[in-house]
Amino acid sequence: MENLIALLVAAPLLGAAVLLCGGRRLDRVGHWLGTLLSAASFVIGLALFTDMLGKGAEERSLHQHLFSWIPVEGFKADVAFQLDQLSMTFVLLISGVGTLIHLYSIGYMEHDERRRRFFGYLNLFLAAMLLLVLADNYLLLYVGWEGVGLASYLLIGFWQHKPSAATAAKKAFLVNRVGDMGLSIAIMLMFTTFGTFAFGPVLEATGETSEGKLTAIGLMLLLAACGKSAQVPLQSWLGDAMEGPTPVSALIHAATMVTAGVYLIVRSGAIFNGAPDAQLAVTVVGAVTLLFGAIVGCAKDDIKKALAGSTMSQIGYMILAAGLGPIGYVFAIMHLVTHGFFKAGLFLGAGSVMHGMNDEVDMRKYGGLRKYMPVTFVTFGLGYLAIIGFPGLSGFFSKDKIIEAAFAKGGTEGWILGSVALLGAAITAYYMTRVMLLTFFGEKRWQPDAQGELPHPHESPKSMTIPMILLAVGSVFAGGFFSIGDRFMHWLEPVTHHDHGDSPLSAATVTGATMVVLVIGVSLAWVQYGRRPVPVVAPRGSLLTRAARRDLLQDDFNHVVLVRGGEHLTRSLVYVDHTLVDGVVNGTAASVGGLSGRLRKLQNGYARSYAVSMFGGAAVLIVATLLMRAV
Repeated sequence: MENLIALLVAAPLLGAAVLLCGGRRLDRVGHWLGTLLSAASFVIGLALFTDMLGKGAEERSLHQHLFSWIPVEGFKADVAFQLDQLSMTFVLLISGVGTLIHLYSIGYMEHDERRRRFFGYLNLFLAAMLLLVLADNYLLLYVGWEGVGLASYLLIGFWQHKPSAATAAKKAFLVNRVGDMGLSIAIMLMFTTFGTFAFGPVLEATGETSEGKLTAIGLMLLLAACGKSAQVPLQSWLGDAMEGPTPVSALIHAATMVTAGVYLIVRSGAIFNGAPDAQLAVTVVGAVTLLFGAIVGCAKDDIKKALAGSTMSQIGYMILAAGLGPIGYVFAIMHLVTHGFFKAGLFLGAGSVMHGMNDEVDMRKYGGLRKYMPVTFVTFGLGYLAIIGFPGLSGFFSKDKIIEAAFAKGGTEGWILGSVALLGAAITAYYMTRVMLLTFFGEKRWQPDAQGELPHPHESPKSMTIPMILLAVGSVFAGGFFSIGDRFMHWLEPVTHHDHGDSPLSAATVTGATMVVLVIGVSLAWVQYGRRPVPVVAPRGSLLTRAARRDLLQDDFNHVVLVRGGEHLTRSLVYVDHTLVDGVVNGTAASVGGLSGRLRKLQNGYARSYAVSMFGGAAVLIVATLLMRAV
């Protein structure tokens, strides 16, 4: 079966090549071809998963070596794949949810003239992400990592005729280059430390490596994760990425790009386990980001940007769990999978609402849509209940486990992290209830569009609603299915290992506290948006609200510190170049020119002058000789 692993990547990669190079002759069937090849990857993944289930827990790791990529003395890099329980989880998520998003896109992009190219980019995105999670070494992982960056740039800026989309694509690309530098430095440090890039030898040798080296590698890996997973301080690109078509938002936020950082940290668990300082940095980044994203999500009136803040916050939960080490690795991945279902469903639901509201994204101009879009309302509502952790739904099982794991860290650190996770749960309940109320409840606040037409909301076609229904099923049942007999924990434990920690609170106490903060968050949102009229124009709000609308001034900070700082640095370098470097160069040239001009006057062309010079020189030599003899 290991010979099938390469086909997981090859199927969508073939689709990308055919659709992007095949020309307009494929316009009529390109969307179906792209969806079919994405589905083929999922079917192959299911076959490998079934075969894996028939083996013992310690025998489920498969390897496929294709060829030696760079075979030189002292340096060897292979194109080889590793399929174990961790990578299999990602394969099924990426290809499964990715296929549903392909299917949804058939209806959503129906009237776009460049639909074939769009599906080619979607296939390229899936192929790059699958390569990232299947690589058996960090260098090949880096190829997939960069491929994901390229595909995201192409998809976020797909509607490049819009300046905002083109700017958002460039912003995502450049911010991620900062994180990518961290990964490239980490790989260099690995090679100089371990002499290899392969996961097995690197992770097995961490016990014999100094903590300082592991800390340096771990911090660089964290920098890379911050870029791809939109964590503080490299989170500024995520909100602007909503300029791409809604299926792109669903794919980036649920199944591909933002999950890459979580995978990288969990896959590199042995490095972080041997570097407590780097591990602490991971938890701090996760804790700060989960609050940062939640606060931003509270103030956004754009439905997609509110969900983008939510993604930032939920990925923060996963990063926090990954920073807890063996206590949280399993729960980080579990929440990643359940989040893949309900966040994809929420974004596709948002796209369905936009489809029925003439592409309007301002939730203050929605209201009362539950009567006109019943399927969208139910599926979006189930995703909403899942993400806030309503009892029995997926988020209840996965997010509660992260909160329990945070407290299980023990000591003051455990109390702080657990409290932050609980506060994040309260804010999540608030902002998601706000989204739900503004969109589907209350009075109609519909406004004419740019052409003066009033929206006529209607349910989306089946090509869009069927994927939403299937994702809603996952949002409801996935978490409970994983939790029966701790089956997901036992599934991943051979790869990630697991430690129950030492929690000062029982699981029932944590669950009770989570339910209390959930009720508080929902109640506050209901009082503010369910019982009062919602103005179409947002009020000015408090200082915190205004800052949250501006993404807590992250772009302002970047502009002042990085953009203007870069401008001042550039001007300083130009000044140094003009005054010091050019001064030395030009001064040397002027000195040589002046000296040569004076020396040139000695060559006047008169024989008597040369004779006098010769006589004078001979006299000097004679006098010098006599003086030397006298001494």
